[in-house]
Amino acid sequence: DSAQKIDLASQYGEFAAVLEGEEEFITLENDKIEVVLSTKGGRVHSVNLKEYLTHDKKPLILFEGDEMEFDFNFFTNSNRQISTKDIFFQSEARGKKIKVSDREKSVALKASIGDGKFIEFTYSLAPESYMVDYKFNMKGVEQILPRSVTSFDLNWKMKMRQNEKGRDFEARYSGLYYKFHEDEVEHIAGTKSDEKDLTTRVKWVGYKDQFFSSVLIADKFFSGAQVYQEAIDDDTDPYLLSFSSNIAVPVQGDAVALKFYFGPNHYQTLKKLDYGMEDLINLGWIGVNLVNKYLVINVFNFLDNRIANYGLIILILTVFIKLIIFPFTYRSYISTAKMRVLKPQIDVINEKIPKEKAMERQQATMALYKKAGVNPMGGCLPMLFQFPILVAMFYFFPASIELRQESFLWATDLASYDAIVSWDTHIPLISEFYGNHVSLFCILMAITNVVYTKLNSQMTAGTSSMPGMQTMMYLMPIMFLFIFNKYSAGLSYYYFLSTLITVGQTFLMRRFVNEKALLSKIEANKKKPQKTSRFQERLTQMQKQQKTQLKERAKKRK
Repeated sequence: DSAQKIDLASQYGEFAAVLEGEEEFITLENDKIEVVLSTKGGRVHSVNLKEYLTHDKKPLILFEGDEMEFDFNFFTNSNRQISTKDIFFQSEARGKKIKVSDREKSVALKASIGDGKFIEFTYSLAPESYMVDYKFNMKGVEQILPRSVTSFDLNWKMKMRQNEKGRDFEARYSGLYYKFHEDEVEHIAGTKSDEKDLTTRVKWVGYKDQFFSSVLIADKFFSGAQVYQEAIDDDTDPYLLSFSSNIAVPVQGDAVALKFYFGPNHYQTLKKLDYGMEDLINLGWIGVNLVNKYLVINVFNFLDNRIANYGLIILILTVFIKLIIFPFTYRSYISTAKMRVLKPQIDVINEKIPKEKAMERQQATMALYKKAGVNPMGGCLPMLFQFPILVAMFYFFPASIELRQESFLWATDLASYDAIVSWDTHIPLISEFYGNHVSLFCILMAITNVVYTKLNSQMTAGTSSMPGMQTMMYLMPIMFLFIFNKYSAGLSYYYFLSTLITVGQTFLMRRFVNEKALLSKIEANKKKPQKTSRFQERLTQMQKQQKTQLKERAKKRK
């Protein structure tokens, strides 16, 4: 023992006295989280999110024990390297469980190294909060550290547990996120291993699961960081990802102030914190994310505050969105109907003008459309306005923690797949591309898409000149079976409802839109003097130029 102490004193100097001891634990908790602190290293030993459970109904532990490493590294004046993970701290609260209910409470962990010099870590937790304040204080720092020290090296590692039943899907929505100081949030996708060298100031670094995150936030900024993520592809491994960050933390006097966020990826909760952490939730690319932030989320929260059943909430949300885009749907239908009633006249043009004179055919067809007041792109443009909403829902449902473990009909978890049949045996190709289960909402969505495709093909029969288009349209529902089988039941349920409502709208429009009256109106438009738009003028000029060029080429060949 004496030899060991001499060796420690030689290697660590004044810190040798705090490198021996016994590990003890202190629990700091409120109604939302339970944070266990360890006296060895003065670090967070484990975090339990008390309001949530894993997919197999176990306590949701973000990490525990060696699954998380958190330590500062620095050199002393005597050029000895010290790592705080090796230091044993003392605390008056050791062995206690501190409940935070009415006011913020703190736990101080102190390591005295003699002559009034010490290192102290202080953890503070407020009621109803997921945020843990952390302060690293050094007394007598000018006697411990060289004057040239401007920052500490912080090593933060964590293994992320699998918390949801769909491993592939959970990994797809996980990853290592970081926000540059007063700048954008970027990330490494959860499906790959990668590393980044962040040479500019960083505000926070976050280890994100599909629905929960551990985020380290600077008081002002980190000077820089090296971050690394390793994707774990083994399906039998309990961990999805392994994270590692080496962060340069500026020294501010004799103290360092940081914050931890251990909590759910709930948009409103993250937005209230005002650190830009709401961007941990992927709501789609620019334009699509605006639809989610300012329309979908607000409507969803409004319904969530008034209705307990999430299946009913999705139904009402779907109806609301379909009502918003109905004017575009109606215009698209009318445009298609106009093209359909003009089909006999277009057939006459095609009979008169042979295929070899494709340019003349096109000119005659465009002239007919112009006289009839029909825009051939009229059916496509309204669909473009609907597209951002369609994509927004694709991002919204898998990211909505509100749907997590909420049941509806046969689906036990709207945030995951709704398996009505599942198996453990690995079947080549099927297991890789389809999965080891059958999702009923996905099948219903595919069926409604087949019905809609059939209905749509009847409406556009003969109007499409693209060969194989109908075959491609029927292949889409089959592709959906493979694409959405692993996706959240809430998303498949939404697309099923949306397509079903579209089918209903189409039947109603077919019943109430009189195509004979529409043709009469078109014939009346033909008799009116036509105004040529700039687009039509340019199109006509281009056609004339092409025709002239073709004639010149024909002359040269002769």
